[in-house]
Amino acid sequence: MSQHVRLFVFGLGYSAGRFAAASRGKAEWIGGTVRGIEKAVAISAEPGIRPYVFDGKSPGVGVAEAVKVATHLVVSIPSGEGGDPVLAHHRGTVLAASGLKWIGYLSTAGVYGDYGGAWVSEATTPHPASERTKRRLATEQAWAELAAERGVPLATFRIAGIYGPGRNAFVNLAEGKAHRIVKAGQVFNRVHVDDIVAALLAAVDGNVAGIVNLADDEPAPPQDVVAFAAGLMGVDSPPEVPFENADLSPMARSFYGENKRVSNKRLKQELGVALRYRTYREGLSAMWRDETWR
Repeated sequence: MSQHVRLFVFGLGYSAGRFAAASRGKAEWIGGTVRGIEKAVAISAEPGIRPYVFDGKSPGVGVAEAVKVATHLVVSIPSGEGGDPVLAHHRGTVLAASGLKWIGYLSTAGVYGDYGGAWVSEATTPHPASERTKRRLATEQAWAELAAERGVPLATFRIAGIYGPGRNAFVNLAEGKAHRIVKAGQVFNRVHVDDIVAALLAAVDGNVAGIVNLADDEPAPPQDVVAFAAGLMGVDSPPEVPFENADLSPMARSFYGENKRVSNKRLKQELGVALRYRTYREGLSAMWRDETWR
């Protein structure tokens, strides 16, 4: 990453927050938004990232001024029922950012919808099934229109199920929240947060444009992941529960309505990212070995 990069991140959450932290010392300046003052104070305690409060309901103090001097913009705030809060409050701000060179939008692989377990790539036509993923696809398109109007490259990252420290099957097992729900033929891709960070760093370096899938090498049944984690922990694996009998929230049930295998060929071949954790087995094993899963 060039020392001349001035990076602004909308949404210093689980993944984008780690990306911003990994950019410390590499970028000339880093700013980003959080939802509340407490997290802003916590981030301010460590040098390198300037936090701004943006709750999506108003533009936020100082946010527009910071965006206008950014060279690289990453957006990780999901769209809600009212649309994308960043576009709602800062579309004009982005257009007015005279030094802007690149935009990255963090989306979800859920926009592809259900492909019956078949492989999907960046060239696959999305047909999202849920209202949530329909909104995401509409927001992808809105950011593409804005980037074209501003005349800068846009990279749209369609991200598979994210896991890493504090967000994994070990945590679910430890908290008694793990389930082994079985639906015949159902598979999901995952991606470790460290590999997301590596992909974003590579995309900034290369001014990558277009759609990029962020996913691991092995789409796998979710019950297998829980069983593997339980084996590493030395605890009993939860019993299998048929999907038809599972007590799931509407959102969780919607995930099982979409079955696909997400190709990561562009990530590896064009961005040159070598996945640190090619499958859930490498990712879980490393976190258990290093005691970083909590």
